[in-house]
Parts: sequence; C-alpha cells; structure tokens
Amino acid sequence: MMSVVQQTNLIEMRHPLSDDDREAAISVLDRTQRLFAEFGGASREAYDAMTAQTPIADGVDLERVESADVMGWWIRPESAVAGRAIVFLHGGAFVLGSATGYRGLASQIAVRAGIDTFVLDYPLAPEHPFPAAYDAVIEALRWIAQSGIRDIALVGDSAGGGLALAALGADGGRSMNVSCVATFSPWLDLALTGPSSRSEETRDPVLTRPILADAAAAYLGSADPADRRASPLYHVPAHLPPIAIQVGTDELLLDDARRYAAAAAQRGNTVQLEIYEGLHHAFQRSTDELASARYALDQVAGFVLRCGSAIARP
Repeated sequence: MMSVVQQTNLIEMRHPLSDDDREAAISVLDRTQRLFAEFGGASREAYDAMTAQTPIADGVDLERVESADVMGWWIRPESAVAGRAIVFLHGGAFVLGSATGYRGLASQIAVRAGIDTFVLDYPLAPEHPFPAAYDAVIEALRWIAQSGIRDIALVGDSAGGGLALAALGADGGRSMNVSCVATFSPWLDLALTGPSSRSEETRDPVLTRPILADAAAAYLGSADPADRRASPLYHVPAHLPPIAIQVGTDELLLDDARRYAAAAAQRGNTVQLEIYEGLHHAFQRSTDELASARYALDQVAGFVLRCGSAIARP
C-alpha cells in the first residue's frame, strides 16, 4: 500500500514494489546488460539502443526539427491542448543519449498528458563541455516561448532532470513560461556528496560512482561542480513552479532527490517527491515490462495537467 507523508508544502509518497514488478525489473536489467555486452560497452550506440526500447505510443505524429536555434523532435498527440508544450530533456550523464532514442519515453508522456512534446538534442560532452548543454536548454526554452507557447512543462530524466531544474535559474523559469517541472532520478549534485552516492551499502544495478565521476569530469572540465548551471542542488531559489521528483530506492542518486526536495520545500516551494521501493535508475523507461513505470508516467501526466495555471504563481 502506498504511504503518503505531507509536511507543509512537501508531499512524500512511497510506492511498494509488487512481486510481478520485482521479477520484471530483474529481467529488464539482465536484458540491458546483454545489450551493452553486444555493443562492447556503454557506447552512445548502445545507450540509444537501450532507450529506444521504450515503444513510441500510438496516435502521435513525429516531426524532426533542425534549425539554427535548436535540434530535436516534436511529438504531437491527437487533439493536443493548445498553447501548451512539454520540453523533455534526456538523460545519459551529459555524455550519452539523444532525442531520437528518447522519442518512445517522451511519446508515452505526451499521449498521457495530451500535450505536444519537444525532445531536445543538446550537445554532449566531452566534445561540448559545460555549459554547452545548459546553454542549449535555455536557447530551446526561449525558442519555444517565442513561438507563442504560453505554458511550458519541463520534464527530464537523470542528467536531463538536473538540466531541467538548473534551467529555472534565479527567476524560477518565469521569463521562459515554465509552469512546472517533473524529473525522474535527477542528477543534481555533480560533486557526488550525497550519502547514497557515497555509501557502500547503496544497491544500484545501473550506475556506479566511478561512472558518474568520469561523466562529471568529462562534462565539467575545470568548471566548479557547485555552479548552479551544473548542480542545481547548491542553488535552490524561492518562487519555483511546482516540482515533481520520482526516484527509486536502489540508486546512487536517491539522496540527490531527497535533498533537493527538502531544500526546495524549505524555501517555500511546492514539491511532490515519489520514492519507488526496490526500483532502479530511470525505471520509467520500461513501460512494456513494469506496471510501476506506467503508473509513474500517469502520475507525471496528471501533475503536468494540474499545473496548467501555475504560470500565474506569485
């Protein structure tokens, strides 16, 4: 049974793991290991193949964008809500991932919310070090806002979740019409100071601390990991839009989510933190296999729809 704890403006929900999902998660992780082995390791091709396993939802049109300002994919569900958009920022530790590979996951959110969704292709490290990814996100938000979209929901997983929260900046995203942010397993502290990322007791079947440390070094170069554009945990402003964070218990980034949620709530922001027992990093991609993934995406879609009028927040 799900448990809910509400502390003023922080709502924390804990979701138990069913026996069926426990077995399915093992199968998903085994399949992922085999896929990476076939590609000879964690290459960009392997990562794209993994993320592309999330099926593209029925009833969407796909539109490639390649302009001087942005690159990515529009995913347009039937009868989409006018004047609103979701901007999806993919994960991959700043060194992997693509909009093409994430069309499936983004489409699953788009059809649930009934909102046109833009999946951004941002430049990857080490070829394009910090703050290239951040700058690309800001440029994309401006591009979409200037197109007449009055209400933007930011959604992202892992590094993309960190970019989404970093993009809010000092004004909480007001200048770019951001009404809410939803993140899956966000990477919010590139200095890796969270207890869960440092503890040998943390069980994470997807990530290791050396993987994260190497990716952070590739992205940051000589930049300060505490820079707000890299690690939003260190600079949580007041007057943020509503924020939803989903994270599994079996991951190094669990305490990134917990610490950000607590800090944001302390600054007076409204935060919904969902913790999924026994699940791994970015489990939401496994919509075919995990009932928890489908439920989590339903939760995010509902959250985004409820936040439609949040652009008028004080």
